[in-house]
Amino acid sequence: MALAQTGPYEIISADSRQLVRHLDIGTAKPSPADRAAVPHHLIDLIELGERYSAFRFIGDASRVIGEIRRRGNLPLIVGGTGLYLRALTDGVVEIEPGDMQVRLQLEAEMDSLGVEVMHERLKQVDPLEASKIHPNNRVRLLRALEIFTLTGKSKSEWHATGSHRKADCTFQYHCLNPERELLYQRINLRVEEMLRSGWFAEVERLAKAGMTDQIRRAAIIGYGQLLDVLEGKSGLEESTSTIKQETRRYAKRQVTWFSRQAGCLYYATVQELSEALVGG
Repeated sequence: MALAQTGPYEIISADSRQLVRHLDIGTAKPSPADRAAVPHHLIDLIELGERYSAFRFIGDASRVIGEIRRRGNLPLIVGGTGLYLRALTDGVVEIEPGDMQVRLQLEAEMDSLGVEVMHERLKQVDPLEASKIHPNNRVRLLRALEIFTLTGKSKSEWHATGSHRKADCTFQYHCLNPERELLYQRINLRVEEMLRSGWFAEVERLAKAGMTDQIRRAAIIGYGQLLDVLEGKSGLEESTSTIKQETRRYAKRQVTWFSRQAGCLYYATVQELSEALVGG
C-alpha cells in the first residue's frame, strides 16, 4: 500500500483465496479504506464453491492489466499464489472445463481412500506429474487426476502438446523474503489479530448460512480449524496453534516456490523493495 501510493499504481490480487466472496478476515483482504485509497482488482470475484483456474486468471488479469495501462497507470500484481503468477508470466495449457461430477467423485474417493492411494493412482497414469506433486497437495493431485479422467491424456502430455496461453506483457518479479524468525513472528501476530477482528464470527455466519461443506472443500488455512472449534471437535487455543503452524508451513513452501523462479529479485524489507521500484 505504501509503495502503491508513491506513483500511478493499481493493485491486482494474485491470491486465490481473496477471489472468494464472504471469506474476508481469514484471507486478509484489503480493508475498505485501502481499496478507497488505491484501486484493487480481482478480489471478491467468485462464490464459495465456484471453480476458478489459472487459465481463467490469465484472462482476467490480462483484461485488467490492459484497462490499467489505458488509464496511464501501472499494475502491481501482488499475492502468494505462485501458480497463478507463473501461469500469467510463463503460460499454461488450455484444457476445457469438465463435468463437476468428475471432480466431486474424485474428492469423495480421496476422502475415503486417502491421499496416498490417490497419489499412487496418479503415478500409474502420469508418473512425471506425480513426481512433482507432494502427496499432501490435494489441489494439484485432484487436478492432475481430473485432467486424465476428463481427457484420457495426462497433464504431462497436455503440457507437451496442448495449446498455450499467457499474458502478452513483460514482467518483473520482486519477492519480499524477510528473515525467517521475523517472518514467523509476523505470521503468529497476524493470526491473533485476525481472531481479534472477528474471524471466528465470520466462520460462524458462514456455517449458519449452510456453507460448511464448501468451506471444508476450499481447504483454506484457518477456516477448517475454526469450524472444528464451532463443532466442538477442538478448542480455540489448540486450533489457533494449528493455524499458526500451518501458515508458517505454507510460507515456507512459498519461499521454496519463488526460489525457483528465474529472475526473481529478493528484498528483506518493504523499504528495500520500495526503494528498488521507485528508483527503477
